Amino acid sequence: MTKSTKKKPTWNDLKRHLADLDRTALLGLIHDLYAAGKDNKSFLHTRFGLGDDVLKSYKAIISRWVSPDVMRNQDYSVSKAKKAISDYKKAIGRPEELAELSVFFCESCADFLGYCSTDDEGYFNALVRMFEQALKVISQLEPEQKKQFVDRLECVRHESSDWGWGVEDYMDDLMVEHGFV
Repeated sequence: MTKSTKKKPTWNDLKRHLADLDRTALLGLIHDLYAAGKDNKSFLHTRFGLGDDVLKSYKAIISRWVSPDVMRNQDYSVSKAKKAISDYKKAIGRPEELAELSVFFCESCADFLGYCSTDDEGYFNALVRMFEQALKVISQLEPEQKKQFVDRLECVRHESSDWGWGVEDYMDDLMVEHGFV
């Protein structure tokens, strides 16, 4: 049996084919991608600022996966919630909106932990990492934009005293490390 010598296609290979397309063909391709899935739609809506609230769909995904409806037997998935933030970042990645999504992630976790306990160390670790990511993004913002986000994170940090796992201590350390205390 001989091994195939075909290489895996790359962006440059695709780019060469795209260069041959005229405007109509390119629009047709984009239309097909748009129709192929809701992730593509969301990406394009976000990239071009279409709709009233481009963050709404990302927040819905975050909320669903880090603060599930346990009465409906829904489970949580930190990775699926984090993917929503990653997807937004790829689409446009404005720092203020990244701060909003990362703070919202932390708030959604706090909401979940307020009515449902978990002993999943990974969940708490992900919350602390997102808390840090939020602080990093917030530090890039203009001073007048920072306060509202820091105040919201302070509420999460305050609630963390009830959770254990050292979460409050980690959050305290991160606030100091990033100059917000």
